[in-house]
Amino acid sequence: MDSGTYKNKEFAHAAHSIGVSEYHLQWVTKYRYETLSKESHYVDCENALKNAAERHGIVIKELGVMPDHVHMVVFLPPKMSVSKAINLLKGASSYDLFRLHPKFRLQYQRGHFWGRGYFYRSVSDVDDETVSRYVREDNDPRQRRLN
Repeated sequence: MDSGTYKNKEFAHAAHSIGVSEYHLQWVTKYRYETLSKESHYVDCENALKNAAERHGIVIKELGVMPDHVHMVVFLPPKMSVSKAINLLKGASSYDLFRLHPKFRLQYQRGHFWGRGYFYRSVSDVDDETVSRYVREDNDPRQRRLN
C-alpha cells in the first residue's frame, strides 16, 4: 500500500481484512545514554529508521529522535504485529548505527544499542466513547447484549 493512502487514513485492505494500524511507538537507548545528542548521530538514526521502515512496508507519519529515545507514529502493514515492527526497526537501526559509528561499540560493549522494552499505543481519530456507543447501540438484532 502506498504511503499516500495511509496518510489520508484510508483503510488498508488485505485478503480478508480491512483497517488502519496506526501506532505511537517509543523506545530508549540502552542505559538511557544520550548517544543521539550529536546532530550527525540523530540524523543517521533518522535515516536508519526511515530505511528500515521502507524496506518492511512501514509508513512513518511522524519521527522524533531525542538524545536518549525515539518517538514514531507509524502505519503498519495489515499482517504485521507491533512487536515485529519494533524488532525490525530497532534491529536494523542498531546495525546501521554501529556500522556508521564504530565507537558506539565502546559504550555498548554487548552490542545492544537500544533498551529491551518499548511503549506503544494505537492511534485513532475516533475516541473511546464513540466506539463504545457504536457497539452498544448497533441495531443489528443478531448482536448479543452482555447485560
